[in-house]
Amino acid sequence: MSLSVLQVLVFVIIALVFGFFNGLHDSSNVVATVISTRALSPRRALWVAAIAEGLGPFLFGVAVATTIGDEVVVAEAVTLPIVYAALLSAIIWNMITLTLGIPSSTSHALIGAIMGAVWGGFGFDALKMTGLMKILLALFFSPILGMVGGYLVVKLMLFLGRAATPRINIWFQRGQLVTSTLLAVSHGSNDAQKTMGIITLGLVAADQLKTFEVPFWVIVASSVSIALGTLLGGWSLIRTLGAKFYRVRPIHGFSAQAASTAVILGAALLGGPVSTTHVVSSAIVGAGSAERIQKVRWGVVSNLVTSWLLTIPASGLLSALIHVLIKPLF
Repeated sequence: MSLSVLQVLVFVIIALVFGFFNGLHDSSNVVATVISTRALSPRRALWVAAIAEGLGPFLFGVAVATTIGDEVVVAEAVTLPIVYAALLSAIIWNMITLTLGIPSSTSHALIGAIMGAVWGGFGFDALKMTGLMKILLALFFSPILGMVGGYLVVKLMLFLGRAATPRINIWFQRGQLVTSTLLAVSHGSNDAQKTMGIITLGLVAADQLKTFEVPFWVIVASSVSIALGTLLGGWSLIRTLGAKFYRVRPIHGFSAQAASTAVILGAALLGGPVSTTHVVSSAIVGAGSAERIQKVRWGVVSNLVTSWLLTIPASGLLSALIHVLIKPLF
């Protein structure tokens, strides 16, 4: 086996590890509320989510993968050391936040890592500002849409059910079976494409592909990696999203999942790589605020916002450092 083939093989494996950690890290987004409201048992919720996550990438195209892999970095800066450094940085940051139980953004980590590696290796001129602005705008506005959506859906449900008995909670619990499945499909369709995009970018860098076009085997491998990660579940993050904001009831879980699904799926179709963690967390906060704004533990929210703001610069600096260290190997 030649050195170049070995480098590509190792890169693909690392990329699939990133996809696995993406699923492990973000499984909390999909199942936290459905578990905390006891609509499903933890193990059953994770199985349902894993299957739906695996199906998502086959249903809604590769627009996000194209954005990540073909609209951010100029062709001259697409090298194996760059994509290696970006992947390793994103994985390390995910492992740190997963260990600490902080729901940080996998999307922010990957984008920050790509920016840092390219900046360290080629300077900011090697970044495509149009594609980068598209990504940053999607990452910025999607949590706002999630929060507003969660708030409005709860308000609508409270209005429609104003004369209902407490038995309406049973309807909301059962409704979560649908919304959690749809949320998992939308998450898989958006987040698995990030793994697809970085793998395809690496194949282009290694001259294994002449143009940026996602191979079918990359779609399959990326789907399997995120599904396996989801199945194992990030339990510390599940506890944070399911209980630390406030006591989540079925109406909150249903509303937050419905709002999150709409935002994430819409972004996937438009090619916007949004942060599922940000969208779901914001939707949960919006859903709780709709009932009573004092209900939300805003101290927990402020801690999460701080971690979100740190992710891009931290993963970017780490990626630039890793690029300096590994470039001689190539």
